[in-house]
Amino acid sequence: MPTSTSGTVAFLGIGLMGSRQAKRLLEAGYALTVWNRSREKAEALSPFGARVVDTASEAVSGADVVILMLENGKIVTDVLFSQGVAESLRPGAILVDMSSIKPAEAQEHAKHLAERGVHHIDAPVSGGTTGAEQGTLAIMAGGDAGVFTRVEAILKIMGRPVHVGPHGAGQLAKLANQIIVGVTIGAVAEALLLAQRGGADPAKVREALRGGFAESRILELHGQRMVERDFVTKGRSVTHLKDLDNALDAAEKIDLNALPYTTLTADLFRGLIANAGDLDHSGLLVELEHRNNILPSG
Repeated sequence: MPTSTSGTVAFLGIGLMGSRQAKRLLEAGYALTVWNRSREKAEALSPFGARVVDTASEAVSGADVVILMLENGKIVTDVLFSQGVAESLRPGAILVDMSSIKPAEAQEHAKHLAERGVHHIDAPVSGGTTGAEQGTLAIMAGGDAGVFTRVEAILKIMGRPVHVGPHGAGQLAKLANQIIVGVTIGAVAEALLLAQRGGADPAKVREALRGGFAESRILELHGQRMVERDFVTKGRSVTHLKDLDNALDAAEKIDLNALPYTTLTADLFRGLIANAGDLDHSGLLVELEHRNNILPSG
């Protein structure tokens, strides 16, 4: 398995994240074949040298490395085992699934692919579209350490990969990430709402908190979105809710039955989606306003 641009790579899933990740690989000189359910999204990469094909199975035929960035576990399973991808992968190929799915699903996929002689790494990411564009994604990889080493150079083009354990461990790390991010977004939203309701300037409160113990990327970025009421989707609330539900499902399977912060945050996201739609996840502020019967300030 090559660790340079001599290897052929297939990329399945050219959405908000995948399009930016694939573009970075093209700019790094990789021979890239791309596929997406709606072909026009994949066609946008043609000017950068991508080979666009009509089917997922055609995309992976002969590839050394296959990268998936799909919406959920059900879609990953369908693409792998109902659309001919597993059958078309050559023995010895490495499939890197960067989708955010359930740990149990990742383990099941790894098992079935191993039966065909195909290696599997689950490598979900955090960092949003900005991280995907800049190549600064946090990449949490599960699977065989030796196989991870063989694709580490490719992953480094997209971000900072860390091997965290066996199959499914990458997905567990992503769920841990989503718990921390979701709970912290909720805490920042509550704090700024309290400040504003009490008569303080939330923008100035945010400024005052910067650099202290409350400092975080969430206060920096999502806090700014809340102050500006910029809830245009950069991180989908629907996706974050899916991840929190997956975390609760994984916890139940290992007899962790009390995750109150995760449970409450999932409930907040559920309310946000029902009441305001699929806003950026910083829109938890909108749901808190709704629950307190507060009209938006702008």
